[in-house]
Amino acid sequence: MSEQSMPDHPDALPAAVVDLVAALVEALNIPLPATTDADERLYHRLLERRATTVVIALGTLLKFQSDGIGNDAEWIRTRIAELPVTYAVFVPVQERGAG
Repeated sequence: MSEQSMPDHPDALPAAVVDLVAALVEALNIPLPATTDADERLYHRLLERRATTVVIALGTLLKFQSDGIGNDAEWIRTRIAELPVTYAVFVPVQERGAG
């Protein structure tokens, strides 16, 4: 491990692990859908597809235990970019504006 990649705190996670966890959060943290049945179906399908992407990445990482965790994070980000939000997003009443 190079000096540049050493964590600032002895208990801190390595930067590559933090990046991988951030990619996992990005993949699975999608906005809630509007309340129509069609939007809810699209939401659930997107979440399912993104979760499958995460499972593939983590399964591969566990199986091969590669040193390229940063590559795994990038792979996840590339795949989720291919799976954008295409449904109407829920907007709480207080954010819709008065009037």
